[in-house]
Amino acid sequence: MMTDLERTEQHLPLNPRTYAIMLVLSDEPAHGYRIKREVEERSDGAIELDPGSLYRVIAKLVRDNLVEERSPGPDADERRTSNVERRSADPRRRYYVLTAFGLRVAQAETERL
Repeated sequence: MMTDLERTEQHLPLNPRTYAIMLVLSDEPAHGYRIKREVEERSDGAIELDPGSLYRVIAKLVRDNLVEERSPGPDADERRTSNVERRSADPRRRYYVLTAFGLRVAQAETERL
């Protein structure tokens, strides 16, 4: 059986796009468009995410248990949602959150870098 450290290290090194997405999600849950905007803004445009690549990376992160998908329900954390996002809330919109394991992997990548 693999130790937690071995499980973490098997994900390293992270692809720069993957790492950038995980860094956005380490702050707070976010939906796809917000992730795209934040990654592009934080990287000063060096990392661009088209919808296809964004959702492929997110799907892999979900499969690897690094990120969880959440739908905004009536109990969504109001403090973490902007007024614009609340007004335009779409029940079909999916939010993504970094898992505890995902946070450990992101921290390990930060240390590695």
